[in-house]
Amino acid sequence: MADASLDHVNDTDLTLQLAGNSMAVTLDTLPAEVIEVARHCLLDWLGVTLAGSREPLTRILLDEALEEGGNPQATVIGDGRKLSMLQAAVVNGSAGHALDYDDVILVMPGHPTVPVVPALLALGEKLGSSGREFLTALVAGIEAECRVGALVNESHYEAGWHTTGTVGTFGAAAAAARLLGLDAEACANAMGIAGTQAAALKSMFGTMCKPFHAGKAASNGLYAALLSGKGFESRPDVLECSQGFGDTQTKNYDPAAALDGLGHVFHTPDVLFKYHAACYGTHAAIDAAATLKRNNNIDPANVARIEVHVKESNLKMCNIENPVTGLEGKFSLRFTAAMALLGENTGLIANFSDDKVQDPEVIAVRDKITVVPSAEMGLAEAEVVISMLDGSEHRLRMDVETPETDLDRQWSRLSAKFLDNATPVIGAANAKSVVDRVRRLEECRNIGEIVRLCVASS
Repeated sequence: MADASLDHVNDTDLTLQLAGNSMAVTLDTLPAEVIEVARHCLLDWLGVTLAGSREPLTRILLDEALEEGGNPQATVIGDGRKLSMLQAAVVNGSAGHALDYDDVILVMPGHPTVPVVPALLALGEKLGSSGREFLTALVAGIEAECRVGALVNESHYEAGWHTTGTVGTFGAAAAAARLLGLDAEACANAMGIAGTQAAALKSMFGTMCKPFHAGKAASNGLYAALLSGKGFESRPDVLECSQGFGDTQTKNYDPAAALDGLGHVFHTPDVLFKYHAACYGTHAAIDAAATLKRNNNIDPANVARIEVHVKESNLKMCNIENPVTGLEGKFSLRFTAAMALLGENTGLIANFSDDKVQDPEVIAVRDKITVVPSAEMGLAEAEVVISMLDGSEHRLRMDVETPETDLDRQWSRLSAKFLDNATPVIGAANAKSVVDRVRRLEECRNIGEIVRLCVASS
């Protein structure tokens, strides 16, 4: 919540203030938990990107880039071939979001790492950036996009904009600007270039375009920073100016939230990680359904009906009622809750397949479920009510809004998730080496050392 003193904040130079904050980030002055969570963000992104590198949408984008040709500057994760920086950012960014298994943060609200890391890896590999430089720029990017997200808030998202693609473009621009060593004015200019490119529609959820939003955000943000560094001019007040990003993209413009705690409050520790391979809006319902099944030994055959109560806006995000593809299943509260009640592993990527969403056993449970909008629920809350044939009822309300405080436990869980995702692509030895290198990222002399490990084993 914003400080009371900022209720009527002057938003003059808002873009410049946010840019200056990100350009001032240094690893030596960051709190330890910020650095640690940023490290977790990188490891998790690498794992889901390696898994996503085998998806059809990634192959299409890679084939198109190879057809176009270009200066080989940056590596395609999983594949190993090199593209131009901007092409690599598109392909790797899209691959990282292809499975919708990457991290989220509610202040955006969206996926913070996937627009930022692909831009940084492409640029960092070309520049030969160190692990310390990479970590610094990653935090700079996440902090920038979170504050832009706070500026336009849920009003932007509820209007139908996919913030990972829109707000994430600013994060990629700020991160790349930091890695390039731009000053605050040049970063603000880059944010102007980023803002005029920022677009992504929520109507595309359940299609290949949703992950493409992340790839375009990474590429467009990187492009903005590169152009600004070469003197390409834009407006340095894109967030606050008339007909700018804030003016056109939200009904609840909130500069107080964007500036709250600037310089000493960090959003990076609020990143939430996924352990179900589906839209984060389904996770609370999955956890509630799975817990009810486990605690009450529920047999779905004995269930009469199920209600899943969620925030009304979630119905526009993850309520595809009768999915016909595995990708659509990731955005279906009914399908994912049915999977949980059947005891299926929702952390297993293979369970989100065309065959699984059309499985008669799953459909039978799915069709017992009604999704009910509730004004009381938060973005990541759900209540599941299960009515049994014998007249008994089980209910449980859960939320997945609270970040993990035990960072060692989080690292262990994310390491296991990474190994599950990465080992089939790059082999066990390389996968274990990546975990070790990311764990000691500050010692890495060249981020390309980690990139070279993330190539499919022959």
